[in-house]
Amino acid sequence: MTSAVSVNLPEWAAILWEPKRHIAVFSGRGAGKSRSIATALVLQAATSHRRVLCARETQRSIRDSVKRLLDDEIERCGLTSAFVSTDNEIRGPNDSLFVFAGLRSNIASVKSLEGITDAWVEEASTVSKSSIETLVPTIRGPGSRLFWSWNPGLPTDPVDAMFRGPNGPPPNTILRGLTPADNPWFPEELKVELEYDQTRDPEKYAHIWLGEYRRNSEARVFRNWRVEAFDTPADAQFYFGADWGYSVDPTTLVRMWIDGRTLYIDHEAYKVGCEIDATPALFDTVPGSRSWVIRADSARPETISFMQRSGFRIQPAAKGAGSVEDGVAFLQSYDIVAHPRCQHVIDELTLYTWKTDPLTGDVLPALADKDNHMIDSARYALEGVRRGLGRVDIAAATPRITMPTVARAPSGAGWGGVPMPRMELGH
Repeated sequence: MTSAVSVNLPEWAAILWEPKRHIAVFSGRGAGKSRSIATALVLQAATSHRRVLCARETQRSIRDSVKRLLDDEIERCGLTSAFVSTDNEIRGPNDSLFVFAGLRSNIASVKSLEGITDAWVEEASTVSKSSIETLVPTIRGPGSRLFWSWNPGLPTDPVDAMFRGPNGPPPNTILRGLTPADNPWFPEELKVELEYDQTRDPEKYAHIWLGEYRRNSEARVFRNWRVEAFDTPADAQFYFGADWGYSVDPTTLVRMWIDGRTLYIDHEAYKVGCEIDATPALFDTVPGSRSWVIRADSARPETISFMQRSGFRIQPAAKGAGSVEDGVAFLQSYDIVAHPRCQHVIDELTLYTWKTDPLTGDVLPALADKDNHMIDSARYALEGVRRGLGRVDIAAATPRITMPTVARAPSGAGWGGVPMPRMELGH
């Protein structure tokens, strides 16, 4: 018998104890949904028999799963003596068990699992319709539950069509949308980014932080990309690119490597309002940044000089007429794979658009000057490769489409925390 455990959870997390078939939670970044679900499942497994399948569409290794998050919550709850965490599973009191699987590649093994009481589908916006149709009837024991957590992309994504489509959610469902205001412990550093986006880019703010659907999808510049966890080979030839922050703009660094016609982006650094003397520490968060050449925005020669004196191999990128368009077209010529940890790269690949005519909604052959700090870093990183291979014609990549005028999302979201109830667990 161990002592009682006291854990802080946000007010909305009470729904995670409801005996519903589906508990579906969607939000933008920083709302705390994944951590709250992890905590709830750990506490429930500590007090009753639970066998939990933690699934996502693609899981190449256990590192792609939520296992680390569960391990962290077990420690935060003071329950490390009650659980045993191995390389591939977590065992707890009451014969409780957490197992992990990718639905796309392991659907046969998922169907063969016995006695699953709960399934948690993380990053559910990426889950295919066929995976959903296979998983739901597989979790069929009395009182079994399915937890769904995701950041919305498009209303046509299968999980959104299932829970938020015109036919409404399935029976016996709790559906909850969250914003950062629902997280009493919203990190201060994320708040700086949120306020930056809120002021300068209402559409990005609405999508990334409030969890609204992506807008202007027909005007997107990049369609040649995907998010996927991967292992970087030991002999990879790295390309680094940096963009400097101005005043409260972000300073960024990106690392990538090329395999044939595939461009892999595996690490990033991003900080809004980064002071120049804090930039070396920011860049040190990206492995190899002091060893490889970094090509950077040439508009800040004093910053380049400071970074060179700080031990970095910084070279100014050669800018000029057509360099932005040529660089973007060169990125479009690759299949781009972004590692899930590169959240700001993913944001910009999602949101970077061509300009649209405010009167007609027509997509114009000109790039919008927003959502492009990581994109600019990537352009700079590959400048030498591009110039070595020759000029790419931007005209071939320019979209010739029209789209309806899109109303801009309202700016401003209330803050105001919520009470932080303490949930008592005796066992």
